[in-house]
Amino acid sequence: MAILEIRNKAETRYDMLALGEVMLRLDPGDRRVRNARRFDVWEGGGEYNVARGLRRCFGMDTGVVTAFAENEVGYLAEDLILQGGVDTSLIRWVPYDGIGRTVRNGLNFTERGFGIRGAGGTSDRGNTAVSQLKPGDIDWDHIFGELGARWFHTGGIFAALSETTAEVVIEAVRKAKQYGTVVSYDLNYRPSLWKAVGGQEKAREVNRRIAPYIDVMIGNEEDFTACLGFEVEGNDASLKSLDLEGYEKMLAEVVKVYTNFKVIATTLRTVKTATVNDWSAMVYADGKVIRGMELPGLEIYDRVGGGDSFASGLIYGLMTFGDPAKAVNYGIAHGALAMTTPGDTSTARLKEVENVVKGGSARVQR
Repeated sequence: MAILEIRNKAETRYDMLALGEVMLRLDPGDRRVRNARRFDVWEGGGEYNVARGLRRCFGMDTGVVTAFAENEVGYLAEDLILQGGVDTSLIRWVPYDGIGRTVRNGLNFTERGFGIRGAGGTSDRGNTAVSQLKPGDIDWDHIFGELGARWFHTGGIFAALSETTAEVVIEAVRKAKQYGTVVSYDLNYRPSLWKAVGGQEKAREVNRRIAPYIDVMIGNEEDFTACLGFEVEGNDASLKSLDLEGYEKMLAEVVKVYTNFKVIATTLRTVKTATVNDWSAMVYADGKVIRGMELPGLEIYDRVGGGDSFASGLIYGLMTFGDPAKAVNYGIAHGALAMTTPGDTSTARLKEVENVVKGGSARVQR
């Protein structure tokens, strides 16, 4: 029996839909934000990046549910999304007041880091159009019932944007389950986002309400502690010294509480420097832990979005093969490749991912 019951492609418009904020990333390249004189611009968002990866690398039909202020910056974000091949017909456009006093589009200034200097980001996202979404704004019956989606993905970043976005997530996941859509969720705990709406206590309250509707839960040990209240005994919260045996015991406790979780997935990263990481992942499925391939000493060009690309590779593997052991390796490979190029999103192709999964080398290909 399959771990996940996924709707037939023939009866749905979308292979996958994502709900979340899409910001413009302003990238100073090899310089720092504080002394840059020019920036490259990309689009990015924790939930959206997964949809983009599934479309551009894995060829799936994906769309994004989000909102923009209707101005030139919003049109730029839309143009970037269109270049990624993700459907934009479900974007909600909000009239712009000419100043940004009541509604605006989000910006994210992100520098990559190098060696002992870690990557860093400065978000400018107050009063964004998507943070003001509230229950009833999106016609989920039309999306899941009439259009149809095989998979729905959202996460803790969007849930933390405001009191109302948390309610939108709950509304969305309930409707997705009503129509037989598989739901994945990335806990993605960010203290800075939850601080203004109630901190860790609020994060746990919200995520405990969302968790019963999730089929595939994604998060690391800190996410499960901060968002759901589970602890790894004896762990000091440093991934470098993470007790994997203790972590596996924690996951066994998680699935006792949330019996609806069919798959739990987490990346495993030991940060040696900003540009050299040990990279791997594991999944918990069918009552057992499956460790994925290991990429020790992975050289990093831009680590932002690596976890999102892991998620899209994992989802592709689960949808295509139904095999968690194979899916986790597709996630590891895709996440690794995404971190070799600039920007939040992946530029990899399926055959490149498959080459890494098979243990292929980085020799020049001509």
